[in-house]
Amino acid sequence: MADRSEEEQLEVVKRWWKENGTSLIAGAALAAAGVFGWHTWQDYQEGQSEAASVRYQQLVNIAMASELDEQQTASARELISELTDDYGKTLYAELALLMDARLAVQQDNLDEAKASLEQVANDSSRRYVQSLAWLRLARIEVANGNPEAALSLLDEPISEALAAQQADVRGDAYAALGQAEQARSAWQNALELAENQNQTLYGVQFKLDDLGAEEATQ
Repeated sequence: MADRSEEEQLEVVKRWWKENGTSLIAGAALAAAGVFGWHTWQDYQEGQSEAASVRYQQLVNIAMASELDEQQTASARELISELTDDYGKTLYAELALLMDARLAVQQDNLDEAKASLEQVANDSSRRYVQSLAWLRLARIEVANGNPEAALSLLDEPISEALAAQQADVRGDAYAALGQAEQARSAWQNALELAENQNQTLYGVQFKLDDLGAEEATQ
């Protein structure tokens, strides 16, 4: 894994984001549930601009597509700019930045994705949303050949609701460092955490299987 080319690493990020990213940021209610609790989130919604809610839902509808054409991408970017410019530090604006990073990954622009994620990680006061940014930044650092930086990001106080995803990316970082046993332990922990939290975690068992196959050929 440590010898993968830049192009291969980019494909890993894109696949990981597609499998794990959309389910975590597709709706504002999901992110807010980890921050406020459902009833508080309902009260929060009532106090927010209806226009912002509509804009964000439009963004989600566009971004859910597997591949975006030029017009869809332009529309998504316009909505992101409107949400971040007009609604400041609201939850809608922060989730829009997470979507912006997702779009940047789809367009093979990891630097742009990193910039959006760093903005959320540095500025958000909402632990769940901030944790999503840290996780995605760590994944990008692995892809950029900086697994040590990824491990540092994973030491941030990431929300317990995302512990399985945290362990998964930690395993990827260890694998990139050539530390097979640490990677195995982290991925096994990820599966256990996902099971305990009734979450679906894609791809981890395949990575464990591949790790065993690689050892068998050595």
